[in-house]
Amino acid sequence: MAAPAAAGSGEGPRSPLLDDLMPWSVRPLRTGRPWVTAPDAASLRARWDRLVRASGEERDRLFAPTRSRTQHTAVAALPGRSGTTGRFARESGPCPEPVRVLHGPYDEQWLLPDHRLIDVARPELWRVADGHQLFVVEHGRVPRDSGPALSVTTLLPDGHSPAGRPGRVRPLYRRPGGLEPNLAPGLLPLLRARHGDAVTAESALAWILAAARPSPAGCVVPLPAGTVHWASGVELGHELLRLQLRGARGAERPRLPGGQRPYVRAAVPPDPTPLSYDAEERVLSLGTGRVSPVPAGAWEFRVGGVRVLELWFERRTAVPGAAGPQASGLEAMGPRSWPQEWTSELLELITLLALLAELRPRQEELADALEAGPEIGVEDLRTAGVLPVPDAARRPASVLDHQEEGPDGQFALL
Repeated sequence: MAAPAAAGSGEGPRSPLLDDLMPWSVRPLRTGRPWVTAPDAASLRARWDRLVRASGEERDRLFAPTRSRTQHTAVAALPGRSGTTGRFARESGPCPEPVRVLHGPYDEQWLLPDHRLIDVARPELWRVADGHQLFVVEHGRVPRDSGPALSVTTLLPDGHSPAGRPGRVRPLYRRPGGLEPNLAPGLLPLLRARHGDAVTAESALAWILAAARPSPAGCVVPLPAGTVHWASGVELGHELLRLQLRGARGAERPRLPGGQRPYVRAAVPPDPTPLSYDAEERVLSLGTGRVSPVPAGAWEFRVGGVRVLELWFERRTAVPGAAGPQASGLEAMGPRSWPQEWTSELLELITLLALLAELRPRQEELADALEAGPEIGVEDLRTAGVLPVPDAARRPASVLDHQEEGPDGQFALL
């Protein structure tokens, strides 16, 4: 596959950056304390209960204060959440219902949705998170990494990067209800003039998923001048989108053909370490547990140079802080044995990664075709008035249609 001609490369038609095509972006969440997220919701409830029952120095130690958050920090409520805003030092009530989030690419976990516990929660993302929203997550560039540049989810993403090089989170819509696409002003009319009136914000997103690739300048998205390439790329992108939504919005969950579907051949034990893979037999071993068939594409699937299945497994079996002062911290509270639901989630993840791996050759073919064909480059976008992007398009839209509760239950004077 030919290397992309990024904006500023000076070689041929320069491809626009994702940062210009989807100009409003948000940095990743920063929880500040690892115990507010977990692969299972029950652990979060147990951690909360232990914390609110503790007192004095033990409670402060368990809370794990930072410069941004202590038990006495005054904060506003998270948008769309009904939790209290009183100082956490006075908290003694029940645990707020954990919410499903995407922890880095493809790892669905749980989060305590309490602003008093999260250093940087990115409220602007919570304000636009609804049943219409789609979040694009950049994975960050790693040299010689052949993995995908982006993932997409309906869940609130934390933007975590496996390789420690976090990208940014880009909502598809700037307002709730699927209103005001987060696309450069004038981009949709330009694409419709080239490729027909059927071009929508979601088809533009599908194209971005299919065509985006990393470069030293940032994530680049070549735009084709020809409608044939556009149509094939949008079709591929819609398939990538369907798979990554994992059955959300009433769609069918990803499934491999009958003979390729992974099954549990030997029960996963309470302590399923170590994890290993037999490429010849296509068997994934979790201790004495056996799952097969597991396609090699699923096992080898990497993001930022990190094997996704290994990282997913490590997050569920590592002993947090075992050698450090936080060994008795809340993050050490988790299931005593491997939960059955994790096995089901593993089978689903294997399926997803296998199907995404099968689509990688089509993405590479598309990249080669774009390299050889005519392109809507940066200069074309400037001529059309799409670039430069107005500063307002890079800032959140004003979406407040009601008062949000401030610290200690006080409402701001508007």
